[in-house]
Amino acid sequence: MAEITAALVKELREKTDAPMMECKKALTEAAGDLAKAEEILRVKLGNKASKAATRVTAEGLIGLYISADAKQGAVIEVNCETDFVAKNDDFVAFVNGLAKLVAERNPADVAALSALPYVGPAGEGTVESTRTALIGKIGENLSIRRFERIQTPDALASYVHSGRIGVLVEFAGDNEVGKDLAMHIAATKPKALNADGVPAADIATERSVAEAKAAESGKPADIVAKMVDGSIAKFLKEVTLLSQPFVKNDKQTVEQMLKEKKASISKFVLFVVGEGIEKKVTDFAAEVAAAAAGQA
Repeated sequence: MAEITAALVKELREKTDAPMMECKKALTEAAGDLAKAEEILRVKLGNKASKAATRVTAEGLIGLYISADAKQGAVIEVNCETDFVAKNDDFVAFVNGLAKLVAERNPADVAALSALPYVGPAGEGTVESTRTALIGKIGENLSIRRFERIQTPDALASYVHSGRIGVLVEFAGDNEVGKDLAMHIAATKPKALNADGVPAADIATERSVAEAKAAESGKPADIVAKMVDGSIAKFLKEVTLLSQPFVKNDKQTVEQMLKEKKASISKFVLFVVGEGIEKKVTDFAAEVAAAAAGQA
């Protein structure tokens, strides 16, 4: 059997983009035959993808696309397991390609998007077959979590911060206003345009906390009720876009800024990578020890 050298493993990795350990295993199985090892990896990629599909994807990337006329756009979140993979060129291209596909094809949901035709590094196929091929190539689970599309007679603006926070804004006004709105939303993360859009569950939670705090004051019931109402009013002012102090001029609210600029906002979408996903906490030392034991 030919010696499995580091150079041989490196050569196979460069040919297939498979993880280093998988390349070494394939070369061992192929008795050092590079061509046979490459075939083995091609067969194993599908199995690898299905194994990876059970792992938590709490990292990832936000993709954004706006058409040239700024009338059609989409924002999408695609997750992976580590922030390192979120910077992978193939992954970044896939996410941005999906944002464009959502804007142009308007799929109803993730399942419909997954079934759409897609041309990727592995050639022609579907979004799902491309995702599966990328899992095999990159060695991590990848999942399309959510997306939203906007088509408007007005205009769209967007902002992405470090690939982890993405904002799409539907507005009327000049381009600077749209950009300012998107950046403001990324910075302050409002829950809604105004109080009507704040989820009832969020208000109920805030009211419960306010009632518990107010009850500890020992004040009369009517005063306690006013304290609770005041807390809710403060909460709504902080989490609704139009009532927030504008980040570029905190002497005016966003609503006042829009009025001054003769502009308006109809809708916004804010995605934060991994928001609401429970991340798995890993004991790195234990993980290394387990891996070493498995190879013994």
